[in-house]
Order: sequence, then C-alpha cells, then structure tokens
Amino acid sequence: MIKNRNLPSGTRDEFGPRAAVKETISGQLFSIFKQRGFTKLTTPILEYADVFKPLNLDNYRPYQLLDEQGEALVLRPDLTLPVARMMSTTGVELPAKWYYGGDVFRVKKQLSGSYNQVTQAGIELVGSSSIKGELECLTIALAGCRATGVKEMTLELSDARFVEAVLAALPVPEPTKVALKQALFAKNLTVYNQISALLTDTEFGGFLGEWPWLFGDFDTVINVVKRLPKISKVQTVIDNLTAVNQFIKELAPEQRVVLDLSIPSPQTYYTGMAFRGYTQNASDYLFSGGRYDDLLTSFQQIKEPAVGLAFDVDALADRVPLQDAPRQTLIYFDSDQWQQAEILLKETPNSTLCLADSREEANRIAVSNNQQLLDLTKEGE
Repeated sequence: MIKNRNLPSGTRDEFGPRAAVKETISGQLFSIFKQRGFTKLTTPILEYADVFKPLNLDNYRPYQLLDEQGEALVLRPDLTLPVARMMSTTGVELPAKWYYGGDVFRVKKQLSGSYNQVTQAGIELVGSSSIKGELECLTIALAGCRATGVKEMTLELSDARFVEAVLAALPVPEPTKVALKQALFAKNLTVYNQISALLTDTEFGGFLGEWPWLFGDFDTVINVVKRLPKISKVQTVIDNLTAVNQFIKELAPEQRVVLDLSIPSPQTYYTGMAFRGYTQNASDYLFSGGRYDDLLTSFQQIKEPAVGLAFDVDALADRVPLQDAPRQTLIYFDSDQWQQAEILLKETPNSTLCLADSREEANRIAVSNNQQLLDLTKEGE
C-alpha cells in the first residue's frame, strides 16, 4: 500500500489557471524563437554528472543518483550545458541556432522561499563570434518581455572579462590580486580597503576607491571606469558594452539599462558579456544570458564561440494575476449522437464533451465544476 505523502521539498503540482498561464507564456516565447529562425532542441532530463562540471555548484546543486553501473547521474540543473554536450557529440554544422523549453532542478537552501524545480525557455547561438550574437539575444529578450506583458523592466549588463583585465594590470603579486578579487565579490570592505590601500598612490588609486560600488546608471559607471589608466583589454570590454547600450537606446528608447562591473559572472563558464532582466517587485530575474566561448571545450578540443539567453517562465508567470476561467459548457450526449456532439463542440466556444454514462452523472459534474450543461439527449424527448 502506497502511503499518502507530500511532494519532495521545493517541487509542486501545477494545474488550472497557473498551468494555463505558463503554457501561454511558453507558447509566446517559442513563437518568437521560431520567427527568428531557431530550431527546437530537446535534451534529456537525466544526464551524466560530468556534463555539469563547469557549473558553479554553490548556486546549482543538483539532485544526484546512480545508474546500474554506478555512474553518477543528475537531474539537469542547467539547459545550456546539455546543448554543448549534444553539439560536441553529433557533429552538427555551425553556426547553429537552437531553442528549448523545459524544467531544471536545483537544490536550494531550506527556507529560501525558492522552488527547486524551475521552468525555462531559451535559445543558444553556437558558432556566433561577433557582437551580433549578443544583440540578437537582447532583441529577443526585449521582444519576449513585451509579448508576455512586462511593461517595465531593468536590463543589467556586466562582463566577465572586466575584473580579470583590471586585476592583471595591477602592480601587485598574484596572491594579492586573488585576495582583492575575493574581497570585492564578497563585498568585504574591511579586507578590500586594506589591500587597495597598497595602491592608493598609484594611477589605480582613484578607481579602486570606488570599485566596490561600481554598479548603477550606465553612463555614471562608465565615467568611473575612465579613471583607469589605458588598458587595452578593458577598453575592448567598454567598447562592446557601449555599443550594446547604444543599440538598446535605438531599439527601445525608454528601456532602463544599468551596468555592474563589481560582481562575479552569473556562471563560471561565462567568458564575456552577460545580461539579466528584472523588475523591482520580483526576487528572480525574468531572463539571463551571456557569452561562453569556452563552453564546448569541456567536451571537445575545438573551441567554438557561443552565446545564449534563458527566460524564467515561472518568474514571468508570477507577474500575471490569476483570473477565474470563463464558465465552460459541458456537452452531454448519447453514444449514437457523437457526430452531432462533435459539430456542436466546434461551434460552441469554451466547451468540452461530457463522457458520463447518465444524465444524473452529467448534472452532478456540471454543478460541481460550475459548468453549463448542454444536453443533446433531450432533443428526442
């Protein structure tokens, strides 16, 4: 006998209005992906654990199990790495444009208020090395928000190369650079200030004094970056970010863009620009993405450029107020009236066939579900 027990922590059943909202949102996003020339790709929910080695497991702890040979398996905590695994093993011609949808499973901290099961819908551009890849992702990000009813959203830009480029230029030993980065990311100002004080009288002093707070309005942050001495790798990053900001201004003049150059990348496998969208009244990002040119090297020797974008369908659905479904019409009929019932089904909006064996049962179903009963069996009476 199977005992009745609750669902595993962090999971949920979905039905009724919320399930319908998520289905609608996914359909809207898939429509945009297809219009932009992306092809559907489905990967398994269950993968070998080694596929996800590039992940920062502090944020993406997976559910783990063993197969019959003792190999470690996981429920996928990410949808980008399975795409990279597939690309490396199938020999698909590049460039390739994929879109996907499905659930990911991540073990969150107890009492965090977050679910361990999240529905995503996203795209991957593999073989795209120019900034056009980022611009395509951002075009789709804005289009997806508009299509799903997001009226006000903040776009956050960052770049994985910035911190490393600045640290590489500092005239201090490598262990000091590592300690400075750790303090910067942890916002441990006591340690950060102690280390940065060593460089106060250098050409980096003015910038380092403001680095921990280097986020906010795009132009304001760029003006702080200008205090740095000339560093070619930093200039490349700033040129790309400025080009993207200008592109967004032309595409969506009212769109708010902020820049954060004091945080770690959203994922350890990011190699360039990253972008996320959020609203003030939501704790989760509506979408996130970025460039990860080294990702395929986890599975093969050949390096291929790639950039992607993922929408959090649950976060988008949480914004939509759930409404009572319109009253449905229940069509009851005898088995020899099936064709007549089918015709009526097509003609009657928001209707469904009632497969009850008796009129009494049909009446009970209609009353319990607040449905209008349309009884074809009465026509012959």
